[in-house]
Amino acid sequence: MRSMGSLKQGVVSRRKLLVGLLLLFYFYGGVLLIMDCVVVVSGIGVNWGTQATHPLPPSTVVRMLKDNGIDRVKLFDADSKYLNALANSGIQVMVGIPNEMLSTLASSVQAAENWVAKNVSSHVSSNGVDIRYVAVGNEPFLPTFNGTFIGTTLPALQNIQAALIKAGLGTRIKVTVPLNADVYQSQSNLPSEGDFRTDIHDLMLQILKFLSDNGGPFTVNIYPFISLYNDPSFPIDFAFFDSNSSPINDNGRVYENVFDANYDTLVWALQKNGFGNLSIIVGEIGWPTDGDKNANLKFAQRFNQGFMSRVNAGKGTPMRSGAIDAYLFSLIDEDAKSIQPGNFERHWGLLYFDGQPKYQLSLGNGRNGLVAAKDVHYLAQKWCVMSPSASLDDPQVAASVSYACGNADCTSLGYGTSCGNLDSRGNISYAFNSYYQINNQLDSACRFPNLSAVTTTNPSTGDCLFRIMIKTDTTAGAGERRLSRSVGLQAYILTFVFIIM
Repeated sequence: MRSMGSLKQGVVSRRKLLVGLLLLFYFYGGVLLIMDCVVVVSGIGVNWGTQATHPLPPSTVVRMLKDNGIDRVKLFDADSKYLNALANSGIQVMVGIPNEMLSTLASSVQAAENWVAKNVSSHVSSNGVDIRYVAVGNEPFLPTFNGTFIGTTLPALQNIQAALIKAGLGTRIKVTVPLNADVYQSQSNLPSEGDFRTDIHDLMLQILKFLSDNGGPFTVNIYPFISLYNDPSFPIDFAFFDSNSSPINDNGRVYENVFDANYDTLVWALQKNGFGNLSIIVGEIGWPTDGDKNANLKFAQRFNQGFMSRVNAGKGTPMRSGAIDAYLFSLIDEDAKSIQPGNFERHWGLLYFDGQPKYQLSLGNGRNGLVAAKDVHYLAQKWCVMSPSASLDDPQVAASVSYACGNADCTSLGYGTSCGNLDSRGNISYAFNSYYQINNQLDSACRFPNLSAVTTTNPSTGDCLFRIMIKTDTTAGAGERRLSRSVGLQAYILTFVFIIM
């Protein structure tokens, strides 16, 4: 994630806000809680990401989507087990093509035809999957990719479109490219000065023309949270939809939040380049609940409810009236995602990993909450903690915690997080339990030398939850997991876990 500028408070800073117009690079979406009535939500979908050590069964997730009246979902690939679960569900689907596949699809029409036949045509014709979009790549022009996908994105887009037409699906299914909000910017920091980045300007115009010619939408990912994360001086209230922050006046158009300003910067960029009528989809929007001082349940509920209230009211932006087409990010937490962007990356879900709602969220039509996943089964009520007889001075403590966190998930530890108030023994216990649960409570996963012990007393305290892992199809007989983490990550984890020494 990057920020479009350093946002300072005051008049100058409020103008820079608009350039702090959020960049980002993220994935996914979701929902649930109380009520068995199905409520159809128009204009809103969810991202369904699957980078989890213990994912819920696809059929469970699809049932949960239907229970909540969510009729659109965005995937990041075209895995058959998820598409099969969506068969005859009535849920509209956007399937994804990972960036790593762009080169192959760009260089071979046949490869594109094979991909469409396997991942689109077969599901549409025989499985009754209602595929509406194919997302070609995911934020391929992020500066962090160093231009890797600049030469392959448009050719891949063209070849997939040609393959859809050949398969007789060109009218029914549209192509798009989910882009980060950093593909456009404003030199004056006002939306009306919006235009596309100079280094990709010509390429963007080619993509816009292709989308326009083929009826495809412009898909953009917008994350106000990242503006706040990247800039400590960012006026926090301006990230939300109910703020009393000083508005920004752009030639009579008043902006009371950064989302509107960001969105309209794109609208201006499209308009001044001759594509003012191109439809826009917000491919990802949301707020994480842990892993950072500003990633918490209160802020996430405030942001997502504020956004949903706007969607349900059909409120647009100063430049585009009418309901916004969007996919919430994301449906469920993913404990196996990379945390290179930040520890919050594993906590974007509206639901915890087990499909339980995190907070009250009304999706509209008079409903006050989300419906949880049904028939979820858990492992035994036991936890791995630091043994009462173990000493904090034991020389094995540092290495053991580093190993546990390097192969599990300790992103709820640290300053401002849900478990940030644990003492030293609590930090160590949390690390041990995370490793123990991810490894399906194997006896061998709670054998840190002279340091750990299994307990049946729940060590959770306050908002800090020591979770019990769910049972999955692969839980039985599974060996210890080795999640890929960098040495740098382990060293980073030690910096906050070891406020103990």
